[in-house]
Amino acid sequence: MYLPRYHQATDPAALLSLIDTHALGAWVCAGADGLIANHIPFVLDRTRGPHGTLMGHVSRANGVWRELNANAPSVVMFQGPQAYITPSWYPGKAAHGEVVPTWNYVVAHAHGVARAIDDRAWLLAMLERLTQAQESHRPAPWRVADAPAAYIDRLLRAIVGIEIPITRLEGKHKLSQDEALPDRVGTVAGLLAEPRDEARAMAELVQQAMG
Repeated sequence: MYLPRYHQATDPAALLSLIDTHALGAWVCAGADGLIANHIPFVLDRTRGPHGTLMGHVSRANGVWRELNANAPSVVMFQGPQAYITPSWYPGKAAHGEVVPTWNYVVAHAHGVARAIDDRAWLLAMLERLTQAQESHRPAPWRVADAPAAYIDRLLRAIVGIEIPITRLEGKHKLSQDEALPDRVGTVAGLLAEPRDEARAMAELVQQAMG
């Protein structure tokens, strides 16, 4: 990932938090015929490895799990808030006109070697953790045990686990850091006026980066 100094996100806790809150990862690994990309919800186990371990699953019909080997690196990309930034928000547009659009975003890249796990107990425990992570804030959380046991057993036979110990963690926060301060202030105001929740989340991040 291209990573200018002023866009580097170096706080491991913040990067792991981004993974927790934006659990759908874009997983890319090498296969026999080239790169393979899949979008998978992961649960992060922070207790295993220097940067934690990602756990998820794929359909047994998805041949990616058969392609994995101990020499094939993987990267999983997790994306947080993102927003198009229009130069119409910049005071610099009226002052000198030397402004162009840009795109702000925050991402975490988790690197590691993936392995397939075909074990019922592991799969059930992973699904319970993944479900709890996504359901715990709801008034009446759904649990795996709420479904009939025979139905869950049938579904477990149709999936294969994926585990990726994170060996390297990279982060990028592109938050208008290279823009003039008045234009950054204008960006915050413009984002706050947008109707999307994600734009307002980006406004908060830009404001935090301004210090």
